[in-house]
Amino acid sequence: MLTSPANWLVAFCVLGTSLLWLNRPRTGRLLLTVAAAGFALIAVLPIDQWLLMPIENRFPPLVPADHYDGILVLGGALESAMTDDRHIPSLNTAAERLTEFARQIRLHPEARAVFTGGPLPNRPDSTPEAKGARLLLESLGIDVSKVTFEDRSLTTWENAVLTDKLVPHKPGERWLLITSANHMPRSIGTFRAVGWEFQADPVAYKSFLDPSKRASRSMAERLTLLDVAAHEWIGLVYYHLRDRSNAWFPAP
Repeated sequence: MLTSPANWLVAFCVLGTSLLWLNRPRTGRLLLTVAAAGFALIAVLPIDQWLLMPIENRFPPLVPADHYDGILVLGGALESAMTDDRHIPSLNTAAERLTEFARQIRLHPEARAVFTGGPLPNRPDSTPEAKGARLLLESLGIDVSKVTFEDRSLTTWENAVLTDKLVPHKPGERWLLITSANHMPRSIGTFRAVGWEFQADPVAYKSFLDPSKRASRSMAERLTLLDVAAHEWIGLVYYHLRDRSNAWFPAP
C-alpha cells in the first residue's frame, strides 16, 4: 500500500482537507495542491506509459523455436479471491499468461509444462492459484496430468526457489518463461539468481507503441497502471538489494 502513487495522492487529499478543518490552512493547502497537481499531471501526461514502456520493451516479443525442453508460466492471471469465492476460475488483465501457456503446450507437446503460483500473499490460508489454473487448463482441453503445479509460492522469489527445487532441469536445456511483459525483467533476473536460464515470452502488455491510443484510457486505468509500474520499479531495486535478482535491470 505504501508504494502506490494513487494511495499517496488520496492520502494527501484526506490529510490536506483534515488540516484545513483543524486550522492548519497552510499545510492543508500545500498537501491539497500537491495532490491536485499529481492528478492533473497523470491526466495530461502519459506518465504511466513513460514508466511502463522501458520495462515492457526490455525483452522483445518471442521468436519461436522448434523445440523447448520446458515451458514455465508464473501465476498472477487469476483473481484468486473471486475464484475462491465463486469456485470457478476468474481471470484478470494478465489472462494471456494462461492462454499463452495453453497455446505453447499444444505447440510443444514434447516440453515439460510447469505452473507456479500459490495462495494470496496476504492470505496464506486461501486456495492456491494453481488449483484455479488446473481447472481452467482442463476446461481448455489441456491434459493437466502432464503439467507440474507448484502451489506454495507467495512471491516471484518463491516462484523461482520452490520451482527450482521441484522441477528437474539441466544446463543447456531450452526453457520458455511466460509472464506479463512488465513482470518479465524481474522474473528473468530472479530465476537467473537461482541458476536457471530462460527464453522470455512476454505477454499481457499494458503500454502502447502508439502514444495516441493512450488517450482512450480512463483516469482510473491510468492510476492503476501507474501503481503497476511503481510496483515493478521498486521491486527491481528491492530484489537486487536482497540478492534475489542477478542485476538491477535484467536484459536479454
